[in-house]
Amino acid sequence: MSEQTTPESRPEDLLLPALPQTMRLALAYAPSQARLPTLALLALDQRLAGLLRHSREPMMAQIRLAWWRETLDRDAGEWPEGEPLLAALRSWNGKHRTLVALVDGWEALTGEAPLAPSALEEMVDGRAAAFAGLAHALGREGEAEIARTLGRRWALADLATKLNHPGESVVVRRLAQAEDGRVARVSRALRPLAVLEGLARDNLASDGQGSARTVLKAMRIGLLGR
Repeated sequence: MSEQTTPESRPEDLLLPALPQTMRLALAYAPSQARLPTLALLALDQRLAGLLRHSREPMMAQIRLAWWRETLDRDAGEWPEGEPLLAALRSWNGKHRTLVALVDGWEALTGEAPLAPSALEEMVDGRAAAFAGLAHALGREGEAEIARTLGRRWALADLATKLNHPGESVVVRRLAQAEDGRVARVSRALRPLAVLEGLARDNLASDGQGSARTVLKAMRIGLLGR
């Protein structure tokens, strides 16, 4: 399914280069104990996105997504060796099953365009569930619902700038606008999620053109929490 590890390689060394800049910026604010679980979540999200992007037919994407769904629904002790992403996901200490919702969310995007609003909602809910799952994996259960909210807002803002069909984009933008409002601060362990949400909403406000203030905004959220 991916690159194989060697005795000298660490999962993070193989996974980090594949992340987009915004994710690498966000990950920079993860404390050491949260870094690998957070990287595993972000790398999985990107891996699933890549399966859709590089599959010529929806059925091929669905077959590949099914492998991840079945794998994530099993105990980590049953996973194959040599897959860097699975090695990183072992840092979730058995709480990885919440990530099945993320797989389901990406599969919802394999339908024909224009996607139904329910399919778009399933994608958003899948990413939100993954953020909440990270809170549990890091022992921050009391922040799971805040993390879920951050995941939903990030997913909406991110999708709104990437969907090609104008009808789909309009639906997601309306949902994103309905999510306006300040979210409570999160602990340092979950600070990367706040950075991702803030950068995605800033990108949406600039109509997907990015911003020269990206690094400064990431620093402010990463250090201050908002």
